[in-house]
Amino acid sequence: MKYLLLKHYRGAPAPVNDVPMDQWAPEEISGHMKYMGDLAASLVGSGEFVDGQALAPEGTFVRYDGEGRPPVTDGPFAETKELIAGWMIVDVDSHERALELAGELSAAPGAGGRPLQEWIEVRPFLEAPPTVTE
Repeated sequence: MKYLLLKHYRGAPAPVNDVPMDQWAPEEISGHMKYMGDLAASLVGSGEFVDGQALAPEGTFVRYDGEGRPPVTDGPFAETKELIAGWMIVDVDSHERALELAGELSAAPGAGGRPLQEWIEVRPFLEAPPTVTE
């Protein structure tokens, strides 16, 4: 079963080590990125890694607004560039394994080299479209 593991900038409860990355020392950022790369490499080795990316802070909301109309690019809601820091997709045998991996992702080091202990959102992929029952 495939799961999306979402890392949030905000929108989830604050992590224990709640120092924004723009306040980290360069070696703390390097340590964090190494941890993430090492975790992904271990999941490649176990066959559980599908994909993952850190996201840049830039982003734009776009929606269809009728033929010939320009897209709407802003609204009264938080934008994903403010919420989602990155994601990883895993293909695992059980929900419990997805939770275990989210825990490992949450342990990525942050300021001072201490684990972030951030909240990771675990979302299963929809395996079949919902059916309508009456």
